[in-house]
Amino acid sequence: MDNEAFLDLSLLDGARKDGPLVLPWPMLGCPGGFRAFSTAAEWLDFVSSLSLRPGIPEIVAAKFRRAQKLYFLAWLDFDLIKAGELVALTTFELALKDRYGNKVGDKDRYKDGTPKFPALVECMAHDGLTDDKIPLVRRCGSSVTALLNGDRERGLVALRNKQAHGDPFDGFPCAGLLELVRDLIEYAYRGMVPAAVGKTGQG
Repeated sequence: MDNEAFLDLSLLDGARKDGPLVLPWPMLGCPGGFRAFSTAAEWLDFVSSLSLRPGIPEIVAAKFRRAQKLYFLAWLDFDLIKAGELVALTTFELALKDRYGNKVGDKDRYKDGTPKFPALVECMAHDGLTDDKIPLVRRCGSSVTALLNGDRERGLVALRNKQAHGDPFDGFPCAGLLELVRDLIEYAYRGMVPAAVGKTGQG
């Protein structure tokens, strides 16, 4: 896949000569794997591979590109991945509001009428979603339905709340989060995007 135009490799010129960038990321058949990137070009290719398919509303796609950009710049400062994760989660919430906001009842809304994130996630979980419909899970294993249904301590609702409210112990990257959010957003907009052809996180 061609590198996305908004990711400029020249921004990383001369950076990280002391060793590869290593981060937890699901691998083929192994949800608890690690990825290592020896060059900025390798990292650029990987982050670019996680782009949303055409057909997603631009307001969502633009926000997701912002998350990608923060991941990309983590080559300079690894901590920027945490900022990228938060933007990815807020992009996911935006997509859920668009696709499921009208399905949330009054009791699950704030006073201003905004649907609450847990209610939106529940709507997606009950929208025919199964593990085999998420490319990351098909390739690597584990379960996304458990993350959506709150069956795990670090489900997506808990993760979003911790990051949004300044969890002081949340310093380690969440394995595969950007790729998972991409897959979930594309599921939410299924029918509006072309079928995926070999699109994965290259793992």
